[in-house]
Amino acid sequence: MAMTEYVLEMKGICKEFPGVKALDDVTLQVRKGTVHALMGENGAGKSTLMKCLFGMYKPDAGEIILHGQKVQITSSKAALDSGISMIHQELHPVPFRNVMENIWLGRFPIKQIGPFPFVDEKKMQHDTNALLKELNLDVKPTDRVGSLSVSKIQSIEIAKAVSYHAKVIVMDEPTSSLTGAEVEQLFAIIEKLKSTGVSIIYISHKMEEILRISDDVTIMRDGKKIGTWNAAELTTDIIIARMVGRDLSQRFPERSNQPGDVLLKVEGLTSPFPQSFKNVSFELREGEILGVGGLVGAQRTELIEALFGLRSVVSGEIWIRGKRVKIKTPIDAKKQKIALLTEERRATGIFPVLPVWENTVMANLARYQRPYLLLDERMQKQQVAKSIDLLRVKTPSMKTLIKNLSGGNQQKVLLARWLLTEPDILLLDEPTRGIDVGAKYEIYSIIADLAKQGKSIIMISSEMPELLGMSDRIMVMCEGRLTGTVDGKSATEEDIMRLATRHLA
Repeated sequence: MAMTEYVLEMKGICKEFPGVKALDDVTLQVRKGTVHALMGENGAGKSTLMKCLFGMYKPDAGEIILHGQKVQITSSKAALDSGISMIHQELHPVPFRNVMENIWLGRFPIKQIGPFPFVDEKKMQHDTNALLKELNLDVKPTDRVGSLSVSKIQSIEIAKAVSYHAKVIVMDEPTSSLTGAEVEQLFAIIEKLKSTGVSIIYISHKMEEILRISDDVTIMRDGKKIGTWNAAELTTDIIIARMVGRDLSQRFPERSNQPGDVLLKVEGLTSPFPQSFKNVSFELREGEILGVGGLVGAQRTELIEALFGLRSVVSGEIWIRGKRVKIKTPIDAKKQKIALLTEERRATGIFPVLPVWENTVMANLARYQRPYLLLDERMQKQQVAKSIDLLRVKTPSMKTLIKNLSGGNQQKVLLARWLLTEPDILLLDEPTRGIDVGAKYEIYSIIADLAKQGKSIIMISSEMPELLGMSDRIMVMCEGRLTGTVDGKSATEEDIMRLATRHLA
């Protein structure tokens, strides 16, 4: 075996798709027992590079060297057999099976009883216990996975990766749905893996995480490698500048919106579901950006789902322009000129197998209807072209499948979808989740421009700087209750956190 300080080298990797050069002569070198962060804007090529490593894509050029030996990785199974594992951003467990069955799926231990093979559950449970103990994970082999939290499901995915004796583990946005305590637990597991010589390739847009846990940082832009640096040499501002190729010292756009009269008034809104929101009252003004802060479990998403008719309420009233309205379904909400951008765009936003133009018009098909239930496709495409131009959506064409766009551009398409319904009120649930810093600024600019035009916006965000940088006012929730409202210009992170933890035991 050739001697090298690198456990993994990807050299000169190139990959093209129709109309897009996704990777252009990219090299990645990962040292043993380190966390190597892979950063870049959405569309920079990070995921494509990792899919080439994991056998999901075949590179057009380049080579992969593992432990000093050149290898051919033609499938995910080949990657796993080679000691490379990948934990994807979207977790796909088998929810109705238990922990040990999820970990050993496809490779259950077999025992022979006479001429018949049977699953050796005793060995599987013993091996799972040993694995969970090694990683200090607080789950049982027999726990049903569907009953576990996202963080525990993710820890099971890590256990599965370790069970393959993987020496290189790719983690794609592993903390996107975790609480602070759960993030700390993940970092403890990563440190334990490092101590055993495992290398982690860590993809995240969260600068603080990268600077805290990384040893090396590789930055990509437009399918090319910009460079690799020791994490200790970097700061947030340096990373941002190298990611986007320009200085982004101003993280939020200047806003000139002027909140006007009260447009929406909510009084005593209460959900019938156990541990949901109760007795929530607030006002939203014309042209105002109202931020909604709170920790996981604060019931912020449930509240705006109720405003959009996706969740029933047992009491409370909703007033729009001084008139009491009843919103029981999304159809009712649309009639009241309300639009909802959901938190999970992949699960409840985009139609991945449809092109950009069909995704854009999906909420407004009645406008294009002609006699005999026919749709005016020409009119649709004219309006989609205007939307793509207005929101600066980067796509080879409107016929491109939306799943092939970056996260930021998918989000712009979803915004375009709802803007075509001509709403007065936009409900935005984590509008920049999983989006890089450059695309975030573009989304912020769109939101600021909509507020300037007089649109009223309710924006949920778990990022304190985002709330403080974009909101005229911020209302904070805890355990389903509204704990206070603060001015967006004068409030501090401490003010929001104090309100967000008011009712916690």
